[in-house]
Amino acid sequence: MARVRLSVAERREELLRAAVEQIEARGVAAVRIADVASALGVSNALVLYHFSSKEQLVAAAFSYAAEDDLRHLRKILGRRTSAVRRLRTAVRWYAPTGQAKGWRLWIEGWAAALREPALRDVARDLDRQWKTELTAVIAEGAAAGEFQCADPSSAAWRLTALLDGLAVQMTSYAGSFSRAAMLEWAEEALARELGLDREALTRQSA
Repeated sequence: MARVRLSVAERREELLRAAVEQIEARGVAAVRIADVASALGVSNALVLYHFSSKEQLVAAAFSYAAEDDLRHLRKILGRRTSAVRRLRTAVRWYAPTGQAKGWRLWIEGWAAALREPALRDVARDLDRQWKTELTAVIAEGAAAGEFQCADPSSAAWRLTALLDGLAVQMTSYAGSFSRAAMLEWAEEALARELGLDREALTRQSA
């Protein structure tokens, strides 16, 4: 059967999806242009037409996957409800017990970013956007009197640092702690940053 002719944008997205799958399966260091091409039944030349190097493909694939999660985060944080409820929902989704991103892909990306400037720039920009979104809602809730937080930006940094660290532990050392414990720690951290106790956090976000 003849292969359907795709537009440039459609082809690029197809390649990015395949690259994400191959990175998750093989890791950044091991994945090759040939792996992505083979997965789609296309030539290496076609992949290189859209992405001139493996480094560019990996950076674009990482950004593609992360942007999808960033859009979902914005959807959660943009809901017309209390800041506490939005923040708790976001933390539960983002935590390694929830549905946010393929954590293996993120960890692979962070590791590769130490050696690849293009990927490091992408990862830094996306990380900054995550923190900016959380900071805005924390500031909004504090201004509305829902809770007390003198430094929303620092609170967002501490929260994401904890969640990222828990994700590394869950992904790299499966079984060290239960998922329930991880979620409990994440919610306790959120409550602490908002100047609430755990019961108040649960009550206000119910």
